[in-house]
Amino acid sequence: MPPGKYGMQEEWEKEGDQEIMMDFLLPTGIFLKFPVSRNDTIKLVWKNARSEALFTALGDPDAYVFTCINQTAEREELEEESRRISDVRPFMCVLRLVAREGDRVEKLTNTQISLLIGKGLHEFEAQKNHEVNEFRTRMRQFCEEKSQERQMLPWQQWMEYSFPCDLEPCCSLPSTKSRNTKKIFINIKFEACDESFMLQQDPQDLPVALMKSALKKKATVFRSVRLEPEDYTLQVNGSWDFIYGKHPLRQFKYIFSCLRNGQNPHLIMVHRSTISKHQEEQERMCNQVYKSRSQSRPPPLPLKKNTSSLWSINEPFYIHLLQGSRVNADEGMKLVVQAGLFHGSELLCKVVTSSEVTVCSEPLWDQKLEFDINVADLPRMSRLCFALYAVIEKAKKPRGTKKKNKKADCPIAWVNTMVFDYKDQLKTGEFLLSTWPSVPDDKSELLNPMGTVEKNPNVDSAAGLLIRFPNIRPHPLYYPPLEKISDMERNDDTVTATKEEHQKLKEIMDNKNYTEFFEDEKELLWKLRYEVCSLYPESLSKLLLITKWNKREDVVQMVGLLRNWPDLPAIHALELLDYSFPDPAVRFFTIRCLKKLSDNELLQYLIQLVQVLKYESYLDCDLTTFLLERALANRRIGHFLFWYLRLDTFAFWADPGSLLLKLLDDLKLCIRQESYLEALSDLLSPLNPSIILAEICAHKCRFMDSKMKPLWLMYGNPWAQGEMVGIIFKNGDDLRQDMLTLQMIQLMENLWKKEGLDLRDKLDQAIEEFTLSCAGYCVATYVLGIGDRHNDNIMIRENGQLFHIDFGHFLGNFKRKLGINRERVPFILTYDFVHVIQQGRTNNSEKFERFREYCERAYKILCRNGMLFVNLFAMMKAAGLPELSSFKDIQYLKDSLALGKSEDEALKNFKVKFNEALRESWKTKVNWMMHSLAKDNRP
Repeated sequence: MPPGKYGMQEEWEKEGDQEIMMDFLLPTGIFLKFPVSRNDTIKLVWKNARSEALFTALGDPDAYVFTCINQTAEREELEEESRRISDVRPFMCVLRLVAREGDRVEKLTNTQISLLIGKGLHEFEAQKNHEVNEFRTRMRQFCEEKSQERQMLPWQQWMEYSFPCDLEPCCSLPSTKSRNTKKIFINIKFEACDESFMLQQDPQDLPVALMKSALKKKATVFRSVRLEPEDYTLQVNGSWDFIYGKHPLRQFKYIFSCLRNGQNPHLIMVHRSTISKHQEEQERMCNQVYKSRSQSRPPPLPLKKNTSSLWSINEPFYIHLLQGSRVNADEGMKLVVQAGLFHGSELLCKVVTSSEVTVCSEPLWDQKLEFDINVADLPRMSRLCFALYAVIEKAKKPRGTKKKNKKADCPIAWVNTMVFDYKDQLKTGEFLLSTWPSVPDDKSELLNPMGTVEKNPNVDSAAGLLIRFPNIRPHPLYYPPLEKISDMERNDDTVTATKEEHQKLKEIMDNKNYTEFFEDEKELLWKLRYEVCSLYPESLSKLLLITKWNKREDVVQMVGLLRNWPDLPAIHALELLDYSFPDPAVRFFTIRCLKKLSDNELLQYLIQLVQVLKYESYLDCDLTTFLLERALANRRIGHFLFWYLRLDTFAFWADPGSLLLKLLDDLKLCIRQESYLEALSDLLSPLNPSIILAEICAHKCRFMDSKMKPLWLMYGNPWAQGEMVGIIFKNGDDLRQDMLTLQMIQLMENLWKKEGLDLRDKLDQAIEEFTLSCAGYCVATYVLGIGDRHNDNIMIRENGQLFHIDFGHFLGNFKRKLGINRERVPFILTYDFVHVIQQGRTNNSEKFERFREYCERAYKILCRNGMLFVNLFAMMKAAGLPELSSFKDIQYLKDSLALGKSEDEALKNFKVKFNEALRESWKTKVNWMMHSLAKDNRP
């Protein structure tokens, strides 16, 4: 066929809402042809077809489904009828109506899942990957079992999953009521009833006390029989947020917010029968899916036969490097492959280098690469890392030039693979590894052990390496399971340590920055490992770093020691999820510790836990099961787990797209179309699962005035007349750095509140509100090194609360203009701010000193929790953020939190920075003036 474009590809790439003539082939033998809008949904097509002749010859519409040939030349069933024609993108303008085959609920569920994850489920089947298929089957069964267990719960416990309490992380509340506690007025109404009551209640009371008061009031007013409070729950008016349980009223975020803002809470008394209806509806939907899936479960896996333990093979480990494919390099160079065995970040033995071969598309090596390690000593999580690079031929190097390091000549690609498969079996046979392109400027390290073990999916364009794992024995070799390793532990004789050794051990343990050790220090740590376990359990990471994972005797000792290691608090356990600690026993221990996290604490660290999933070498792992189990027990966790996972699959573009810009003039007209209204209404807010984005208000929507033209969407609230809910849709920016910064600021606030220091939100006077919030942001922006602070991204609310937005630069990555640093202060503290803090009086030093004390106290609290922030940032290295890609980027945080220094030394340094910020604030005003001028002159 001649080159060119075929089908409707060009038509679907056009913009606008023009009509297209489409052909419809019906099962009755009738052929229809009529125009449809590009933005019409499949459901609208059904609706329009009712006016066509002989429509009644069809049966029930539910018995049919539209099909088309899609852009990948596959037949696709269009089960999701809310999709627009332009989103379906059929190859030709032909839709065929056919009788449904198979279970509709199953197909519709699979279609909806495909739309949610952005990947068709048929693509997984096409991979023919046994690990993927077995993992999906096991997780599906796991989810179904958990869901069925949940449906059997009493209604109160079911609420804990569906509507978990949204609580403030406040410090422990007094157990006895204070006589001076100020009561609050709460507006209460019963569902399906227009009348409401205003009740006075102590904010320290539990929700049941408020419900008793409401039922008593109702019985008095309406002379009705008094009902039991245990049959009711309290719902926040306007959202799926509920007030219940053993928490004082003031600890609920909604009540706390109302108290802070001087507003009266509005609550609805909801009977348990209403909650039970929701539970029954969910149970009915789940049962439909289970019924169809239970019939198609695969048979159980066969048992392993004729296997040998890996530890019985004392022979060198080797592989065969066969050949390459699709290699692109300059002529006159030679191709070389480098191979290294890693356990996390540790190189297990010397790197092996192949021979040099002439550049060509399919270079041939056919070479045995032998490693200086026995098969028996291979750790379970051994990772084989390859680097393909080109070197200049020696004959063509000019005379007199210094000898170059071959590794630095021309990196081409890298790829990693595990030595064992997901079943613990040592790999055998040939594997074609499609590689990832190397970064041309980073020539220091060719191997990338931190990178993924997944192959590049773009197999048609990526360079490939064909390797072969040998058949060391005629039958499979398996790594011993954890329980067997623990049983092999050798009980060493008790080691007696000298006083000097104990003192040296204490010095190593006390130094929080210790990550590299001298050989004598390693020997001491290993010798006194039982003392580390009993006296310094929180320093487990240090012991793991010096463990010789290429020596099976030491692995046995470490695994046995882990079995008896005391559980660690989350702040220390999180550190062990780094890629430097991949051993299954370590992962198992870490998850054992994290299981003690409360739901709110887990939500606080969920972004990092999703990112470190990238360090897992296999789909089925303890971390995956842990996250899924907690998501199935708490709907809010499940909601954010989905969005954090989905976030990493989005493609980030530099251009907001011409379509959005062209919609600027006729935005409201566009949204009013039925297909848009349907697609944009009745959504669960990605930002808060308690909020339903019901009906979009087209006349209130607009584009915001900034470079990326974010879209401000406004929704009406069906529960509260006149109230609006807003959400911003932004396309073109990677907002993960903003999310990380906001998470850290929220964590800081939680830590401050737990120490009784509330740096926002609770005092009546606007000046006090400004003072407290300004103190919080001064400390937070200094510690996190937040840059690009100008008058457009420092905001203030009507109540006086100051807050920052737009966190595109952090960890000290400040903006420069013409080589000049535009930000020359540690944080923003202008004399205008001081003027407000001092209540407009220049001699009001008492107010300013109180502000300074707030800052210093807040800073000391963060320093005490410094390692938590370092660990959380370290876990985000896998995210690939440009300003957070290595431990070097985290050094700013270590410096700003003065890790390794005493509290007095840290506070002394902060006082210097505070005075510097105040003294040099005139530079901030100059920077802001230049920013305003540049903005005014923007085209």
